[in-house]
Amino acid sequence: MADTHAEHTGLAHQFEDLAQQHDADTLGIWIFLVTEIMFFGGMFAAYAIFRWLYFAAFEGGSHILDIRLGAINTIVLLASSLTMALSVRSAQTGIRHSLVLFLVLTMILGGAFLGVKAYEYHQKFVEHIVPSLDWAPAGEVLVRLAPGGLDHAQLYFFFYFAMTGLHALHMIIGMGLLLWLVLRARKGSFTPHYFAPVEVVGLYWHFVDIVWIFLFPLLYLIGGRY
Repeated sequence: MADTHAEHTGLAHQFEDLAQQHDADTLGIWIFLVTEIMFFGGMFAAYAIFRWLYFAAFEGGSHILDIRLGAINTIVLLASSLTMALSVRSAQTGIRHSLVLFLVLTMILGGAFLGVKAYEYHQKFVEHIVPSLDWAPAGEVLVRLAPGGLDHAQLYFFFYFAMTGLHALHMIIGMGLLLWLVLRARKGSFTPHYFAPVEVVGLYWHFVDIVWIFLFPLLYLIGGRY
């Protein structure tokens, strides 16, 4: 009987009550996010050093990116943070249909972001500006890269693909977590007393969004546009 009650309330057997479990979940996600900050922080530090050393090349590479697509993706992710926050609020208030709706909307916005990013990647492959794969920029692209040095510009695009690729991977993981939440929410697993999984995934999603808020200006907004 006790096991059935625990399963219904979402209480794991190793915890005394839901409050203790919630505190453990919150501590766990914050420890995980600290490790993520150190992971991305190392890449940001390396990028900052090389940007300082080869600013002209990085500026030339930045001007190849489509700032409109970057801005659209920024807006999309900000909107997804709003729907994720509304998902957490719906879970806290026990409104199941709203919880499912906002989770699905967050997934749709996340999918839109990944779709735009895939289009950007396709453009770079077509223009042959993928480092060490088929590096052969031509025409106007070559002219923009040449003043800063093609080798150093290739380094910029290495950082571009590495940083945005890892960010996209985190987005894909987040999409999987959101799908898991939707399936559980439809079964009525979350109540005003038990909503920790939604809150934890929400913190992860907001973190991924914040990473992009840093990536957008660092990669797309270097120097003046011409």
